[in-house]
Amino acid sequence: MIAKKHRLTILILLGMILGIALGESVYLYASKADAKDFSDNIKLLTTIFLRLVQMIIAPLVFSTLVVGIAKMGDLKAVGRVGGKSMLWFFSASLISLTLGLILVNIFKPGVGAELGSADVAGASDLLAKNKGFTLAGFVEHIIPRSVVEAMASNEMLQLVVFSIFFGVALTALGSKGESLTKALDTVGHVSLKMVSYIMWFAPIGVFGGVSAIVAKKGLGILKVYGTYMGSFYLGLAVLWLILLIAGYLILKNRLKAMLNRIQQPLLIAFSTTSSEAVFPKLTEEMERFGCKPNIVSFVLPLGYSFNLDGSMMYMTFASIFIAQAYGIPLDTGTQISMLLVLMLTSKGIAGVPRASLVVVTAVCAIYGIPPEGIALILPIDHFCDMGRSMTNVLGNALATAAVSKWENGLEHAPE
Repeated sequence: MIAKKHRLTILILLGMILGIALGESVYLYASKADAKDFSDNIKLLTTIFLRLVQMIIAPLVFSTLVVGIAKMGDLKAVGRVGGKSMLWFFSASLISLTLGLILVNIFKPGVGAELGSADVAGASDLLAKNKGFTLAGFVEHIIPRSVVEAMASNEMLQLVVFSIFFGVALTALGSKGESLTKALDTVGHVSLKMVSYIMWFAPIGVFGGVSAIVAKKGLGILKVYGTYMGSFYLGLAVLWLILLIAGYLILKNRLKAMLNRIQQPLLIAFSTTSSEAVFPKLTEEMERFGCKPNIVSFVLPLGYSFNLDGSMMYMTFASIFIAQAYGIPLDTGTQISMLLVLMLTSKGIAGVPRASLVVVTAVCAIYGIPPEGIALILPIDHFCDMGRSMTNVLGNALATAAVSKWENGLEHAPE
């Protein structure tokens, strides 16, 4: 008899395997037009799952973050936890960006790249979304014009900014705000209960997403981009090693227990290419691991805006790859300045599919690299996004656990 806690994990893996098998069959035996129609229709299963998750992100982030700040009860504690979180986030981001920069210069996957494989149509859509980087645009993206608009569009960073202001104000009210704190605490628990229902749809969403991309591209595309994929996933493996060593130094033997807890979120992020899709489930699992709810609800939403380690590494990797493909030399100083620009422009991407590519097109334009070169990596981007989304989840789980340990807020939860 399969233990209940492993049943969902096994179903998700089964969904991936069946999705690959069905998608490859369609790719091999159906016409291109039929395969495209199949892909568009079967992907609706993933869309439904992601929409189910997205509909609870705004109430969950708002309620848990506000309650987390209020329960700290002291603005000095909020500042202390926030400071420790940002120290981890920016250190991890710098390591991730630098690692991508080093590896792409060592392996040079863009040199001799086959320009005929470019996905020009897909690039046109991304270029349309790219408005370039401006300081005014960056500030407008951070500060919400309306909290209702931020909630409606699931703008994570804007929602975090509003929730922090709201939580600080609620804390300052003292006893007058206790009734609202209790009400929002209930909203958070109701949202987490909804998560437990929605997650049972994950295997179907995974099946739809995997079969859709394989039916359209075929597994043979992995051979065409072997050097690019191999060097990128090697980079992710090195990044995982660095993160896990840092995690072990802080968590010691409890690291294994944390990894067991986040198996399902890692699998779902890998197969749906969206770290945002597992935010509610990750919140639940980190609390079960033993992190105090007020720290989880404060650190995790911040992490989704400032600590997307897999996406960070990919940004430097992809940007330099495009420059290599076009034969554009970039000296060390230029590459370091590009790294710093990416550090700034990447903040606030919500972990949704292809958000990092929009940032890459903007940075390419700044440095005179043809932004339409993004078309070179689009055919394989979905498969890269699987790895970087899973890495984002690991990075945020480790950040939450580390800050909890530093704040003496890591308890031994019963299995």
